[in-house]
Amino acid sequence: MKYALWTLQALLAALFLFGGVVKLTMPIEELTAAMPFPALFIQFISVCEILGAIGLVLPGLLRIQPVLTPIAAAGLTIIMIGATLLTVTMMDVPSAITPFVVGLVAAFIAYGRFSLAPQSNEPRQLVLQTAR
Repeated sequence: MKYALWTLQALLAALFLFGGVVKLTMPIEELTAAMPFPALFIQFISVCEILGAIGLVLPGLLRIQPVLTPIAAAGLTIIMIGATLLTVTMMDVPSAITPFVVGLVAAFIAYGRFSLAPQSNEPRQLVLQTAR
């Protein structure tokens, strides 16, 4: 289970990191033309996506406060609930499938890291085996 969670965490982190950086570096005129929100709010969401992507991976890799990983996944789930609702109201239901599925994956990571396979903050131990 832990390998599946790590794979999903890496893929989701890449997705949110890419999306957050693109929205953060996009010119404000293009950003506000595509979405009916103020530019500052969209930039705030972009920063949250970037921080969430970092929170999905770094705490587990560095073994520093690994409880932050499921919290980051839960936060990204909330962002994707908003994205799904926005897509349904602005576009149509089939267009909302992608943010809905991404939100489900984020929710699964949050549940998995809270309950199924929590990460520990103990340092990894190097085990050397001798050949016989």
